[in-house]
Amino acid sequence: MKVVISQSMLFPWAGMLEQMRLADVFVHYDDVQYSKGSFTNRVQVKLPEGSRWMTVPLRQHKLGQAIDEASIQPVAEWRDKHLSMLAASLDGAPHVQEAMKLAQSIYAQDHESIGQLARASMTALADYFGLLDGKRVIDVRTLELGGAGSQRVLDIVKAVGGTTYITGHGARNYLDHAAFESAGVAVQYMRYQCKPYPQSWGDFNPYVTGLDLIANCGLAGLDQLCSQGVDWRSFLAEA
Repeated sequence: MKVVISQSMLFPWAGMLEQMRLADVFVHYDDVQYSKGSFTNRVQVKLPEGSRWMTVPLRQHKLGQAIDEASIQPVAEWRDKHLSMLAASLDGAPHVQEAMKLAQSIYAQDHESIGQLARASMTALADYFGLLDGKRVIDVRTLELGGAGSQRVLDIVKAVGGTTYITGHGARNYLDHAAFESAGVAVQYMRYQCKPYPQSWGDFNPYVTGLDLIANCGLAGLDQLCSQGVDWRSFLAEA
């Protein structure tokens, strides 16, 4: 049983979609502290003048506030700017209307927190490609688990019956691999392929929003999501 645990991200890059594709169980991890500069409320888009950040502004954010508690500025102040940036970024792509319709549908909804908005956008991308069809999707708060850091991640994996934990590269800085092994849980890190696809505005950039993949490839973009997990020992040796 493969488990992926992630904070919600605003229209995330293809690498996050690849992790979701590999999961049997996906856990939204939004009860943790919002971190400025994270991908929760921002994502890159490609424009003729280069890559730029598309950021959702927060309102009255307090230090230590959880992702699913941090409120956003009124929609009118940033939604039109985002949609304009996306239209310029995706202009001329063969499936631009599909990508824009998806973005517009998310921004037309009312979201009280950045966690809700990011989760909705992330889920919409996954649903477009059918990445979570037939899989368990869990809000971490429903598990009612305390703790923090590596031990809490392990407790979550065990609580959902996981035997393999698949994670991004940042976890190498805090994950207790020995504790996972002692608990009978394998750890795999993503080996991102960053497989190129036709893309506007200069050299290929794999780190832009997944909306770019939809606009340029449509449903055939699923073939680009081919990265796999690698055992943690191999990953650390390579790193």
